[in-house]
Amino acid sequence: MSALPERADAVVIGGGVIGTSAACHLAEAGVNTVLLERGSLGGGASAHTAGMVRTYFPGAPRTGERAVRSLSAYHDFARRTEAPLGLKRLGFMVLFTEERQIADFEADLQAQRAAGVDVGLIGAREASALNPLIDERAVLAAAWSPEAYHVDGLDIVRGYAAAARNHGARLFTHTPVTHIDDDNTVHTPRGSIKADSVVCTAGPWSGEVASMASVDLPMTPHPIEMLFTDAPDSPHHEMPMTMHATSGLRIRSWKDRVLLAMGMPGADETREAWLGRIAGHLGTLFPALDGTGLHRAWSGDFDAGPGNNALIGEHPARRFLYAAGFTGAGLCQAPAAGEMLRDLLIVK
Repeated sequence: MSALPERADAVVIGGGVIGTSAACHLAEAGVNTVLLERGSLGGGASAHTAGMVRTYFPGAPRTGERAVRSLSAYHDFARRTEAPLGLKRLGFMVLFTEERQIADFEADLQAQRAAGVDVGLIGAREASALNPLIDERAVLAAAWSPEAYHVDGLDIVRGYAAAARNHGARLFTHTPVTHIDDDNTVHTPRGSIKADSVVCTAGPWSGEVASMASVDLPMTPHPIEMLFTDAPDSPHHEMPMTMHATSGLRIRSWKDRVLLAMGMPGADETREAWLGRIAGHLGTLFPALDGTGLHRAWSGDFDAGPGNNALIGEHPARRFLYAAGFTGAGLCQAPAAGEMLRDLLIVK
């Protein structure tokens, strides 16, 4: 294990998609960068996603703007990092089962399109044609955004990490941060390193890292569990990621099964009751999945900012930058977040 250097221009804390993007963009700009990750690269929230990048986020055009910017970077990823991502277009659909949801969509549409988001309203029949599992009688209309792709989050992490190293960044795994002094000396079990700037990209642990530096980030960890359906007798046709606007239930193809998510059981809800709620929505919206078995795929915590909006910025009184609170959409925004952190740091 190599020793930590005594100092760095920037110490990035967290080695997921956001942290490796930040390290890559900083190192590429000539910033002497060190990244510290408490486990393995991409082993946190980046490894516990549905593996989709999309640009449409209902009611959140600012998030969509960062996602559009990021998707453009992903299309250019292989040239920039020499690591092809193998993006596979699936599309993203939001099912509306209440009239007010259609009105909310229409009120939001101009801002979405101004942000560069490709999205439009389609009827229930067209939605069912795009995803044959949908019962068109249960749906009034849907939002359809074709710009949504399957991607392996670990491919993004590996590509950014390799590019960061190629530009001189030093990345240290299994190196948890234990304390951050007022002068930005970062302490770990492997030693200490003095940073001109600390960059917090620690996902669900960002609030904990920030508190070590006496910085308050209003973070709320958001637990989620991904589920698999039973393997069908005959494989499902590949379908777009499809979300129910009322319940938040999301489904997508995953090899020969369907991967789905709808948060976690509520505070006073048993797991059996939660699974029952999911089964009820499946039976109504996707009759072919009625009665299917549901099995744990994986679970984890997402970092949620206020109103599920990401926090990207810097502390006004010390050189502490942060990008956190992506609520499971870090893959969709990582390139833009890395660029924004770079721009915040190098204009100092």
